[in-house]
Order: sequence, then C-alpha cells, then structure tokens
Amino acid sequence: MRGIKKIQLIVLLIVGVIIGGGVPLIANAASAGDIGFNVSAQIPKNQINKKNSFFDLRMKSGQTEKLQVKVFNISNEDVTVKAAIHTAWTSTGGAIEYVKPAKTFDSSLRYKMSDISKIQGKQTITIPAHKSRVVTANVKVPKTNFNGVILGGWYFERKDSKVTGTVKGASNMTNKYSYVIGMKYTLGQVPNPSMSLGKVEAGLGNYHRGVIANLRNTTAVIIPNLKMDTTVTNRDGGSVVKHVKKENVQMAPNTTFKYAMLYGKTPMKAGNYHLHMVVKNTDRKWVFDRNFTITQAQASKVNKDSVETAGISIWLLVALGALGMLLLILLILLIIYLIRRRRRDDEDEDEDE
Repeated sequence: MRGIKKIQLIVLLIVGVIIGGGVPLIANAASAGDIGFNVSAQIPKNQINKKNSFFDLRMKSGQTEKLQVKVFNISNEDVTVKAAIHTAWTSTGGAIEYVKPAKTFDSSLRYKMSDISKIQGKQTITIPAHKSRVVTANVKVPKTNFNGVILGGWYFERKDSKVTGTVKGASNMTNKYSYVIGMKYTLGQVPNPSMSLGKVEAGLGNYHRGVIANLRNTTAVIIPNLKMDTTVTNRDGGSVVKHVKKENVQMAPNTTFKYAMLYGKTPMKAGNYHLHMVVKNTDRKWVFDRNFTITQAQASKVNKDSVETAGISIWLLVALGALGMLLLILLILLIIYLIRRRRRDDEDEDEDE
C-alpha cells in the first residue's frame, strides 16, 4: 500500500513506564529461546536504581565510562548479531521509540545518545553455539552545564533471520528479531517539563489524510502519561470539523510528536480553521490555540495522496488483474490451437506419403 514496507518487527522487550516514562527493559529469558540469543546489561556503580535492568545512570559533565552488554547464544548454531545505539524520539503513535533510528531531531536537542555513546570495535559479531560475547560502548559526556536527561536505546538484532522456534505474533511476512536495552543518563538537576505547539497543517499520517499538529517537548525530561483533547473548528462557519481524544502519550526528551488527527473518508477541504488542544497529565496542563489555513492546493494534494482515495487504484488493480487472466487464458488457448494445428499438419503429411 503506497510503498509501505510490510515488515513485522518482533521486538522482544518489556516496555514499562519507569521513572516517569517508558524506558525499555531487556526481554526475559523465557522468550529468548525462540530467537537463539539474549542480552544482559552489566550494571555499573553509578546506576541510580539498582533494580532496573537497563542503564539508568547518574552522569557528570566531562565524564567518560565504558558500558558493557553480554550477548548469550543459547542455540545449537552460530548466531550473528548486529548492535547499534539509537537516540530516543517520539513516534507518530505517541510512544517513545528506541528501535528505529530517528530521521530528524528537534532543534532543542543538545546531545544525542548516539553521539556520546559509541560502540567499540565491530558492530556485528558472530557468537558460537552456547557461548557469549561482550559488547562495549565508550561513553563521553561533553563538558557542559547541561541539566536533564539524555535518552536512548542499545539495539541488538539477529542478522541471519533464523529462529529455533515460533515467536508468538509472528506471521509469514519478513520478521526481525531484536532486543533493546534502555540507556538513560541523568545530569545535574532535572528541569520542569515545558511544551510548545509547532506547525499545524494538512498532511498525511501513515498515508491517511488529516491535520498534523507538531507538539514539542523542548525540555530534557521524559513527559509521561499525557491525555490530549483536541478540537478543530471551521473559522468561516464555526462548525466542529474534528474532535479527537488520545491517552497514554509518552514523549521523549527534546522531541516533536507529530500528532495526526485523521479525517478518515471525509475529504480535506480548503478553508480557515482553528485548533484548540488541551494536554495534561497528573502533574501538568498545557492549553494551545492556533489558527491555520488549508489552501485548495494543499487539500487537493493531501486528498490525492491519501489511501482513502485509493478506490480508483483498487478498481484499476482489479481490472488489470482481470485483463491479465484473460490474456493468460487466450495465450493458453493459442498454444493449444497451435499444437493441434501442428498435429493435423503432421497427420496430413503422413497421409500424403
């Protein structure tokens, strides 16, 4: 569908709302047998909460440190694993994303986890059956007066795509089997959260048309458990165009949440609009109001590019499929005709002799 990659990512991790936000724990070993390996963070002395199995570290300006993760091969064959360190960001679904690397970053982000934490040596390792290997990351915190949280994830993916069992939820599509260990560095005093509303415009959310509101967390702190209540009204007539509620939104530090209020089958129309948004959790509340305009050109483009207008394409595919079947049948009939004709010609030649 419009070039969407049909890849089911089976991430064997437990995502918990921990220390005020979703920092991923490593998966439990019970599910690891399905993919042939598991991982274990080697917790250092500057761990804030010793009960956490991810890196929840107190850091200082200019600090250097080596972090290690032990990778266990629990299968009967060699396993190849690729490691990468990603900077956390907020997905379009309103969750903190550690698995996929971010394509863009908010302008308020000062330090990326992927910049200050680098894997030592090769990123891809092969582990013999029933053995283990240690992967090391070198951490170098800049000399800075930074206060807040730097967030990311240490990602491990099996590269040979072989499994030793059936992973619950897997399908016949191409799968990737992986772990993520959270990486959370806290420096100085954690600031109070602050949010702002960026650009509001017509656009596509996962190829569906709607109004996209860019909600920004401009502080170096996780903002958890947000509830959002948004109303879009037509300024020309005062009618409510869209009313959407969303809960359990988690925002990574210094990131933008591209919140898509989808229109479904309703076509996007040009006009002057007003957005009223209330965002809150148990500790804070933000209220945003914004006038915005959708031009005829913008509305036409969004409507054209959205999957909701794919009806013509679907019927076109059906027609092409039917035409293809017809051509195939005609080709088969032609081959049968030519074979029979050849046989008749051969029989006529035999009779002449």
